[in-house]
Amino acid sequence: MPPHDDLSSIDGDVYVSPRYLAGTTAIGDPGLQPLHDQGWDLHDDDLGNVYLNAPDRRVRLGYLPEGEDDGLWRINAYEDPFAAPTWGVCFNDRCPTEFVTAFTTALAGVYEQGPDAYLATPDPRSADRDPFLAVVPLITRGWQIDHPRWGVFAIQSPDGHAGLEYTTGHLDPEAELTTRDARWQLWAGTSIDRPAWYATASTKTPVALLTAVTQCVSDPAPLPRWREETYSYVKGMAQLTPIVSPRPPAPTPLDVQRATARRPPALTTAASVPRWSTTSRPALLGPRR
Repeated sequence: MPPHDDLSSIDGDVYVSPRYLAGTTAIGDPGLQPLHDQGWDLHDDDLGNVYLNAPDRRVRLGYLPEGEDDGLWRINAYEDPFAAPTWGVCFNDRCPTEFVTAFTTALAGVYEQGPDAYLATPDPRSADRDPFLAVVPLITRGWQIDHPRWGVFAIQSPDGHAGLEYTTGHLDPEAELTTRDARWQLWAGTSIDRPAWYATASTKTPVALLTAVTQCVSDPAPLPRWREETYSYVKGMAQLTPIVSPRPPAPTPLDVQRATARRPPALTTAASVPRWSTTSRPALLGPRR
């Protein structure tokens, strides 16, 4: 069943399922909008990169189509605006835009709550900041726990075409912000070594933001895409279902009443049957046989 009631608003001609194989929409506006609506300062450079700064300058987002690598989306938060980032998240250039939007929507929510929320460091001793909460949406939707190598906790989708890895032990804080050697890594494709897309999050990324992404990634509803723009890696892995053209709405009782009122009188009614009178002409004789 289509995930939307209003088919006329869908941007695409096929549904891609599972949704983590849909790929990007190549449109940045949906991911930027939740923060821009909150009054974050937006500006761009002469290359086409876009930057959003929170009012307190403690959270920054970069949408970087002309960046130095494939990290299209980079979001960093700071305890001190002039110090190194406290946490950082990256979505690469093929990540489905809906997952980025889920993150920025959640970020807009925690930002309204203040620094204690958007700088909330994960803590396994805390009921609402336990890192395990981020994988609960995946487990409840059938993803399987795995241990692919020493020091790595992983959970994989039922079809094996997506996964989330959590690396234990000490990590280089700077490498977490600039490479894929981060605490969290989410990916889709044939393997984590050559993913179709990936997203990373550093050690101190708030659990609420991570959970928003895993909920969106594991949602069973398909995503709309244009068939011609669907990435080749989808073939043989994803299911493409044509989006049915919108049908005209069923007539309401008022529509039926109005249509009936516009009809001419029926010819079989008594008022329409001609009657003879003294002024009527006699019927013409037919041809003789």
